Amino acid sequence: MIDVDGYRPNVGIVLLNADGQLFWARRVNRDGWQFPQGGMRSDETPLEAMYRELEEETGLAAHHVEVITATHGWLRYRLPSRYVRHHQRPTCIGQKQVWFLLKLVSGEEALKLDACDKPEFDLWRWVDFWYPAAHVVNFKRQVYERALRHFAPLVEDLFSVELGTLPPRDNADVPPTGPGPGRAAA
Repeated sequence: MIDVDGYRPNVGIVLLNADGQLFWARRVNRDGWQFPQGGMRSDETPLEAMYRELEEETGLAAHHVEVITATHGWLRYRLPSRYVRHHQRPTCIGQKQVWFLLKLVSGEEALKLDACDKPEFDLWRWVDFWYPAAHVVNFKRQVYERALRHFAPLVEDLFSVELGTLPPRDNADVPPTGPGPGRAAA
């Protein structure tokens, strides 16, 4: 499903743990790390798509999380030309996303990266709040920055912390060095 402007409707998921850290996962057979995200079906609301993608990509069900908030309207990013399938009609030039902020209310043992037939991720870890905005692949950075800026005041209130401001951008090709080791799929 691609809109008239060439954007595919999609949802993005920012998952918090009890310490205010964010779930960050490595894509299978790739070096790229990102938040869970995925396309919406034509018969789904953004909330329905978010719960489906959450379960497919992390193994978490609705009872494992609390929805804190979502962005208003669509946040868009364009794909680099090398990723655009110019021969397909309609041509998808990027993603338009509704982002959800979730809090994990179960134990992290509920996370199962191999919950579906074709796992999206093979490793995950908890990282500090601003880390993903500086380390995601370049073409997604502005959307990550916008979503995290939108969520930051709520996270500060929820955890009684000061997150500060978005740090300067860093090299996205460096693997995450957030707290603790990564956890592989079972």
